[in-house]
Amino acid sequence: MRLLIVGTLEGHITTAGQIAMQRGAKVSHVDNIEGGLKILRDGPGADLVMIDIRQPVARFMKQMKQERMNTPVVACGIQSDPETAVAAIRAGAKEYIPLPPNPELIAAVLAAVAEEQNAVVFRDPVMAGVLKLADQIAPSDASVLVTGESGTGKEVLARYLHSKSRRANEKFVSVNCAAIPDNLLESELFGHEKGAFTGAVARRIGKFEEADKGTLLLDEISEMDIRLQAKLLRAIQEREIDRVGGSSPVKIDIRLIATSNRDLDQHVREGKFREDLYFRLNVFNLQLPALRERPADIRALAEYFGKKYAEANGVAARVLSEPALQRLEGHHWRGNVRELENTMHRAVLLASGDVIGPEAILLTGEHNAPASRPAASAAARHGQPAARGGSAAAGGHRAAAAPPRAWSAAPSPTSSAT
Repeated sequence: MRLLIVGTLEGHITTAGQIAMQRGAKVSHVDNIEGGLKILRDGPGADLVMIDIRQPVARFMKQMKQERMNTPVVACGIQSDPETAVAAIRAGAKEYIPLPPNPELIAAVLAAVAEEQNAVVFRDPVMAGVLKLADQIAPSDASVLVTGESGTGKEVLARYLHSKSRRANEKFVSVNCAAIPDNLLESELFGHEKGAFTGAVARRIGKFEEADKGTLLLDEISEMDIRLQAKLLRAIQEREIDRVGGSSPVKIDIRLIATSNRDLDQHVREGKFREDLYFRLNVFNLQLPALRERPADIRALAEYFGKKYAEANGVAARVLSEPALQRLEGHHWRGNVRELENTMHRAVLLASGDVIGPEAILLTGEHNAPASRPAASAAARHGQPAARGGSAAAGGHRAAAAPPRAWSAAPSPTSSAT
């Protein structure tokens, strides 16, 4: 876990840093937001930012958003200044920590960030097979291609691989190839020198350099322009990159993980994806099954998200009723885990009393109509699930009453599904 502290925390900087380091975090400190942005942009980066609310938090958050920096931020300040705390939250800070710092509170925030980044919750034998294979290949430096439908948890699995690797105490850097325009993606990956193009007002370190000694995730790599794929292939083969506008190559040492929700074999046949790059990336292939193909995970994940969003919204934890679970288990889940997460967030906010009933379960496509009858089973509504793979799935018996298992790395390195 890499913690960046921005500001003096009103004189409590030493105490806060010591608490974080005792919990296994690597702490960096800068005096102002300009220094914080430089660390995030060109330096070692961070998994969590703690910022003094006396700093211009809104400007800091706006600049992070403009530069596509997704590091979570928590604001810190004296307890007697609630208006400033509210303003920081509205600006985009995830939490507010009152000062002087409380060791248990800081430890809880660090643990929550680590858990959200690395936890894999499952109960179905099909998913057990995927995790067993992931455990086997995680210690190596071989490239891994994680495939599966949108929303199945590909980035979660990538972070799990990192947490189990020999690079677990180094950086995990993720870049979404589908979210960045083609003309900016090259600079995002490889960096650029000052003046390399219009708007390049300063040198910027790319994601490859940022991830040096750690793991780089290329999310949705199938969306990358084929012209950029040639430069990516060279970077993987030579273990060096060229910044845009640079005059000399830069050596890199990374473990590469890529994800795709497309059929890359078909992309190769259609000339949309380089075959040589495909084989470079596909040393190991982890295929994440759709949520409808691992039905025992629905209950485990629903309980997990129910607890998560109860805490996030400051409401009492509510138990899922059996009719509500039947509705969840009978749904097709076209959006997979991401759709289930959104459904449970709605349910937590709509439920009344101590139980989440079926009336609080608003499923996609129902136009917010209240539940009037129990959902039909998934098998009756959609046919039998697809054939399952994975070593733990063969001949396995599902134990619905078994508690969900979660893997999370110790809070030393860096959710939701992707």
